[in-house]
Amino acid sequence: MFLPADTFKTVVASTPLVSIDLLVRNPQGELLLGERLNRPAQGSWFAPGGRIQKNETLDAAFARLTREELGQAFSRDQSRLLGVYEHFYDDSVFGDSPDTHYVVIAYAIELGAQQNLQPPSVQHGRYRWWPIDEMRDEPRIHSNTRDYLQALY
Repeated sequence: MFLPADTFKTVVASTPLVSIDLLVRNPQGELLLGERLNRPAQGSWFAPGGRIQKNETLDAAFARLTREELGQAFSRDQSRLLGVYEHFYDDSVFGDSPDTHYVVIAYAIELGAQQNLQPPSVQHGRYRWWPIDEMRDEPRIHSNTRDYLQALY
């Protein structure tokens, strides 16, 4: 359920948002990241993902977000739980205020050799496969995304 903008702004200002991030790795070991179009984290390279909606189960949210962010639906049993993280931002989708607090459930998805993704660009201007060694010190990759790297191994 999507909320009207004024209601959602009150939610962002008052509570943490719960979301899912997707660490998608291809057979070459590279991770799929998108260049963010929207605040927060606008302009940085970030893991695909999104908010869980009210009354949406984790399984339904996972299927919806993988379909929307990756171009094909995956189920949670096709992934591995990496952990729960907190992300704090000084801005939000509304601008410089209110600030944003996310509680993020991160999952890893390992693609098989025959699996190809055609990610749509709704939240991201473009997608790119990143070698993990390049990600560690790349300033354009958001620190919250780099924080997931140690959980992948």
